[in-house]
Amino acid sequence: MSKIEEVRSAMVAAMKAGDKERKAALSFLLSSLKNKAIDKRADLTEEEEGQVILKEIKQLKETLDMTPEDRTDIIDECKKRLSVLEEYAPKMMDETEIKAVITEVLASLGIGQPTPKDKGRIMKELMPKVKGKADGKLVSDILTSMMA
Repeated sequence: MSKIEEVRSAMVAAMKAGDKERKAALSFLLSSLKNKAIDKRADLTEEEEGQVILKEIKQLKETLDMTPEDRTDIIDECKKRLSVLEEYAPKMMDETEIKAVITEVLASLGIGQPTPKDKGRIMKELMPKVKGKADGKLVSDILTSMMA
C-alpha cells in the first residue's frame, strides 16, 4: 500500500472520528504527496514519498522556530501537525548507524583521521548514502565531533 493510500485511509478514519486537526494535517500531507506525483507524472517511489514527508516536517519546524512565542495558536497547530506527520516519516538513522557510515566512507577515501580540510570531500561522499535516512545537520555535527 502506497503512502498516498495509507494517508487517505487515515484521513477518512480521522473524519469519521471527528478529529478535525488530524484530518487537516493528513489532508495537507496528502495534497503534498499528490502534487509531487503530478509533477513527476508517475507514481512516487517509497524514497520519494519519504522525502516529501521530511520536507513538510522541516518546513513545519522552521515555522515553529520563526513564530513569536506569544502566537500560541500557531505554535499549537504546528506541533499537532508535526506529531501527525512524524507518524508517516521514514525511520531515521541514529548516531551509531551514522558513525558506522562515516567510518565506512573514511575507509573508502583512505582518510585515517579526518581534518576540517577534508570535511567537504567526506560530506560529498557521505550525504548520498544517508539522504532521506538521516538529518544532514546531525550528520555534519557527528562528523565534526570525530575530527581532530
